[in-house]
Amino acid sequence: MTGGFFPPTRASVVEALRSGDAAERERALGTLVAAYWRPVYRHVRRKWGKEHEEAADLTQDFFAELLTRDLLARYDARKARLRTYLRLCVDGLAANAAKAASRQKRGGGAAPLSLDFEGAREELERRAPGSDETPERAFETEWARSVLALALERLAVALEGRGKGIAYPLFEICELGAGTAAPSYAELAERFGVSVSDVTNGLSLARREFRRTVLDLLRELTGSEEELRLEARALLGIDVP
Repeated sequence: MTGGFFPPTRASVVEALRSGDAAERERALGTLVAAYWRPVYRHVRRKWGKEHEEAADLTQDFFAELLTRDLLARYDARKARLRTYLRLCVDGLAANAAKAASRQKRGGGAAPLSLDFEGAREELERRAPGSDETPERAFETEWARSVLALALERLAVALEGRGKGIAYPLFEICELGAGTAAPSYAELAERFGVSVSDVTNGLSLARREFRRTVLDLLRELTGSEEELRLEARALLGIDVP
């Protein structure tokens, strides 16, 4: 692979969840949950009209059933994107919610995941859907937001671990300013007590590593090379080999 930015080969969550290594399965589930729990919760609320408590329960159920029923065993990357397949699985679960509610214990006895459902509810109720926003489009938008948020979390940890702590705050100011005008490099240098070249190098590193991190995540969260290319183009506007 060429270009210098393509992530190293890493098994997708589809493969990793079937691994004989418990640590690998746990890592894969953590990645899948981080990328999908908010899209699942929002989809159940908006498309299926579920109230907060039931939507939270169904979200927990979804991830429990993903493992106990091995839902990914039926996934065919030639027929659909992974996120499309998982959304359809959520729809199936929600459609059978009455049957699920009759079970003695939800989630087949699996320990509940620790997720900020209250925060998700507040955020959902603050953000009114657009007049032309379909549930399917909302799911895709929330998925993209979750992937980018997870990439930012990983980027901050990675840069701090490499002793490049200044790079992430610079990236936040210049790239995540929510429409505000970014300060000049000279102003940033004065604010952080570094040279202008340090600012330039720090931003260059953070931008490069952010793209690498997103691609790394997409390799985990896609089921084929073609899907990876499509998602990279959609999220980053780049073409990968």
